[in-house]
Amino acid sequence: MRPFHRPLEAAGFIRNPGFDELRALARHEEKTTRHGNASYISRVRNRSAKNTYIVDDGDLGVDQQQIAPEAADKLAALVHEHLKSRKLIAMDRRMGLNPALSLHCRLYIPKEFARIALKWHNMLFEPGNCTAEPDLISIYVPDWPERFIFAHPEGGITYILGTDYFGEAKKSFLRMALYDWKKRGGLGFHAGSKVLRVYTEKGRLEDVGFIMFGLSGTGKTTLTIHDHNLSGSEKVMIRQDDMVMMDENGTCYGTENGFYIKTEGLDPSQRVLYNAATSANALLENVMVYDDGTVDFNNADLTSNGRCVVLRSEVDGTDELIDLDKAHKIIFITRRDDIIPPVARLNPVQAAAYFMLGESIETSAGDPTKAGQSKREVGTNPFIIGRESVEGNRLLTILDRHPDMECYLLNTGSVGYGNGVIEKISIETSTGIMKHIASGGIRWTCDPDWGYEVPVAIPGLDIGHYNLRQYYSAEEYQGRVDKLRRERLRWLAKYKELGSEIVQTFL
Repeated sequence: MRPFHRPLEAAGFIRNPGFDELRALARHEEKTTRHGNASYISRVRNRSAKNTYIVDDGDLGVDQQQIAPEAADKLAALVHEHLKSRKLIAMDRRMGLNPALSLHCRLYIPKEFARIALKWHNMLFEPGNCTAEPDLISIYVPDWPERFIFAHPEGGITYILGTDYFGEAKKSFLRMALYDWKKRGGLGFHAGSKVLRVYTEKGRLEDVGFIMFGLSGTGKTTLTIHDHNLSGSEKVMIRQDDMVMMDENGTCYGTENGFYIKTEGLDPSQRVLYNAATSANALLENVMVYDDGTVDFNNADLTSNGRCVVLRSEVDGTDELIDLDKAHKIIFITRRDDIIPPVARLNPVQAAAYFMLGESIETSAGDPTKAGQSKREVGTNPFIIGRESVEGNRLLTILDRHPDMECYLLNTGSVGYGNGVIEKISIETSTGIMKHIASGGIRWTCDPDWGYEVPVAIPGLDIGHYNLRQYYSAEEYQGRVDKLRRERLRWLAKYKELGSEIVQTFL
């Protein structure tokens, strides 16, 4: 028996109910929209990072909160005793479709919270043969009196207590899958994936694979799903929105069958996401729905972290494939407002450094009380288990082996903040840059302060507005550079086993 995994006893089990049965079980909490889809409101409306702990097996990272095995075991015993009197849904799903990455996942949750099981049903794939023990288990008790989440990596089990936010169920399995993949020598990424089929500078129609890193709310989904205004023979093929698993060859395996999108400000002009979010199969979470069924994505009275589970198949630009043959282009999305250019091209060592920095801003999906503040998270991934330095070092090894994999820093925020003039970087600018990264044609020069390459010219784009130095005096600009350099060095110094060449990027 794996640690912390006692046989689960209950007053009864509802095993693997389908979509319609789950929706019927959740009917008491549903408000039906005029589109015919279900909407639910949760008590907790964002992830509970401060209440999340990893069982300490002696190999945790710098940024992970620890719980002793004895304390975790004691709490698990209380949970199991409590569940003996509850009727539970036992739901099996499959993560990934490739034999290289295919995990049997099982969720246990009281039937009163069928809405959570319903959303999770749409996130992963049909389980196939479920006679064997699952690879990963989550035991979810939303009405536990204390909010507390703890994961035991070696046991493959997570306990989610005292919160009814669906994101905790989704991420509990992905967090464990990341750890499992890491043990197998790969790298799991909080990243979207897609293919741009474009005519390159050589005049050939080529498929160029992209993965895009980014914290929730920084534009990752928008850039993943955008069509880049391609037409005719050129097109976009969307693979994944949230998590991919890269092997040593740069192949990225997909994990999910659904997208968990933010809905704030969604309107018909955002055709792809809007159509998916108003499908009869879409499942809204903490979105304002009026008594007549009208959906108001602009109303943030409930939360600015309104969400929707949409089926991947209902997102235009997807096909039956979820894997990426190779990540030819790796995009680190940041959202900063002063001296970060719209795009920079990185060498492998720089790429590993910016991966470790994971620079951006906090969003309402993480900590609403700090939304908009500067934030760093290794790999823009708050779900890493184990030493973070392993990930940076391993990424550098992969990039060194594959010179055809190019890395870029992409700023989706603005430039010039602090002088009363702010030049926002539009979605059209960012998507246009990505298109030309795929097809070629950008002319580059070396930035004297950071050593990465910045664009001199991008076909069809006026980048003169993004000349960073025009917004500041020479003294103020240098002061901002020096301050940012100190912050970055201080951050990287936490990771003692990180390769010295990665840290020296900012010396």
